[in-house]
Amino acid sequence: MNHPAPWQQPIPAPSDTHRQAALARQAQLTKPAGSLGRLEALAVTLAALQHTDTPTAERIHMSVFAADHGVCGEGISAFPQAVTGQMIANFVAGGAAISVMANTLGARLEVINLGTVTPPPTTDGVIDDSIAPGTANLACDPAMTADQLAQALAAGDRAAQRAAEQQAQLFIGGEMGIGNTTSATALACALLDDAPTDLAGPGTGLDKAGVAHKVNVIERALERHGNDRDASACLASLGGFEIAALTGAIIGSARRGIPVLVDGFIVTSATLAAVRLRPEVRDWLLFAHQSREPGHARLLQALDAEPILDLGMRLGEGSGAAVAVPVLRSACALHNHMATFADAGVASSQ
Repeated sequence: MNHPAPWQQPIPAPSDTHRQAALARQAQLTKPAGSLGRLEALAVTLAALQHTDTPTAERIHMSVFAADHGVCGEGISAFPQAVTGQMIANFVAGGAAISVMANTLGARLEVINLGTVTPPPTTDGVIDDSIAPGTANLACDPAMTADQLAQALAAGDRAAQRAAEQQAQLFIGGEMGIGNTTSATALACALLDDAPTDLAGPGTGLDKAGVAHKVNVIERALERHGNDRDASACLASLGGFEIAALTGAIIGSARRGIPVLVDGFIVTSATLAAVRLRPEVRDWLLFAHQSREPGHARLLQALDAEPILDLGMRLGEGSGAAVAVPVLRSACALHNHMATFADAGVASSQ
């Protein structure tokens, strides 16, 4: 008997009962209606997703997926490919931005290596889910085989399972991979049927000529790929191992009832693929920030998403999502601990 793949399994619905209860509580708190703005909506959304009257964002699971990209052979990055492996070591050593934020937030951080050209200097603290030493060059060939795509999706689902075992109340996915803005842009272009000139940005710091070259490489990849808009086909043809793993982790978190706080451009590209594969996933998503990458606004628009922050960030790693966590915690604290008009003996509006 064939069992469905993890990403094909049922996804629960948010609790409308808890949503309505949270809305009713917001109407009773000692403040003018709507005066806390989006903090009110965030608390209500988390209450519905967590099936609780007291939403929280204290137990956070962060998974950073790392992998290399064959398209780096086209000279589309300002950094050498060896940086992917070096940054894996930096993550586990505590020196990267997401490492600092995880420590600050008391969040659980794991680093998953899906395949690098240059092995990381250390393997201590790194989850080895290696598929291959990077993808194929998507400008010339499909980035990965169907089997490699399945392996990447499964690696992401395993991360979601670990989050569930930690009883996580929020999942944050991050990524590291030199060349992955090129892959994410190609994927977004294919899924949205948009032109690379509209979505491609500087990534790690390309100048105007570098961006123009990136656009040309993506155009070649899209011409090779053709008009197939199926999310699985697009992921295999144009994605990266870490991007596909993020897709698997987002679906996996949703099916385990864990809300997902979506990071920047690359994670949002993976998120669009997840929603195309499983539309029910959309209910489980909160969007942390709007990246400086030009394609991110278009992806957010396609997902009907309103980001919490806009700080001009474009680092990746899950860092923008981590910075947004204190806003979620504030929303929950206000919802859970403010007095109602009845509690405080304060007259409500008529």
